[in-house]
Amino acid sequence: MMRHALLTVLFVGFAGSLPAQVPAPFPRPGQQPAAPRPQSPPVAAPVQPPVQPPVQPPAAAAQPDEAPGEAVLGVPIYPSAQYLESYDAGRGQRFHIFGTESDYAQIVAFYKNVLKQRGDSTFEEPPVHMFELGRFREETMGFPPSVTVKDYTWGGSQGYLNPKRGGSPVRFRTIIQVVPAPAAAAK
Repeated sequence: MMRHALLTVLFVGFAGSLPAQVPAPFPRPGQQPAAPRPQSPPVAAPVQPPVQPPVQPPAAAAQPDEAPGEAVLGVPIYPSAQYLESYDAGRGQRFHIFGTESDYAQIVAFYKNVLKQRGDSTFEEPPVHMFELGRFREETMGFPPSVTVKDYTWGGSQGYLNPKRGGSPVRFRTIIQVVPAPAAAAK
């Protein structure tokens, strides 16, 4: 009996020291795929999660369905513009999209007056005008802080489709995109 127990311990010890077989990434010609071995769930020691203080959203940050204010954007929004949505731009920045039924030239004139700068006509067809809001810092920003205005009725287009179901108007003539500076870069 003692001998049987000793052989069992030696066999288990030897088998435990063998490396696990690593599957080849691609089958070789004439090779049959091996049946997967059932794996037992790993046994882990209970881990106490570190105590984290509750995370408070920044006071100036807007909720996803709520239009961000001038404090968040760093620029006023055209008075009749409707907040449509926002997207993650990376590195702590967001694209904030606004739609308006006003004419493209009217929106560009508004931002020239409010921002006290000429901006740049980045495309003639379709018309796109961009106003820079601050210096681009590649190490902290994904996109330059800016206001971009685009004419969505150019070339006979019906306009930018309203992403909100049943929203009014169904299409917007002009879109305003605002990319504010990240919070850390704004300081």
